[in-house]
Amino acid sequence: MHVDHHPLITEFPELRDRLHTLKAASAYFANLADQYEEVDKHICRAEASPEGYDDGHMHELKARRLHLKDEVFKALSKEA
Repeated sequence: MHVDHHPLITEFPELRDRLHTLKAASAYFANLADQYEEVDKHICRAEASPEGYDDGHMHELKARRLHLKDEVFKALSKEA
């Protein structure tokens, strides 16, 4: 089964340089981006697993990923 990852560089390709700069300059932003990437990896592993996760847990993970993505975008927009 093919599972799509959603790395921040793919989600915000036009902000690639900004992502890198903020990760290096801001511990808060780096932590936020790391949390996003970890949740994304967790979702991908769960979706690829034959056992998977129950729908409720997957919904929580995807909601968390979306929240983190929104926070990353706000930080990127604020600093622009």
